[in-house]
Amino acid sequence: MAHPIPLQLALNHLQAMSKEEYLYMIHRKKPIPLIEVAKEKEFAHFTHQDNKENWHILICKNSQADLEELLDV
Repeated sequence: MAHPIPLQLALNHLQAMSKEEYLYMIHRKKPIPLIEVAKEKEFAHFTHQDNKENWHILICKNSQADLEELLDV
């Protein structure tokens, strides 16, 4: 998808999801604007770059969630 469509889709999902839901994305670049929004809203977030240089991004509204354990990396 062309920029900024993935960011807008992710932001729309974040706004609509409950505290029990998660946003999981795989992206070729680290989505810094999305991570900044998650920080501003005090959402739990975790990013990890795999050995193929893909970024795995996990975000949820529950700030107490252990997302690293959930992603199992």
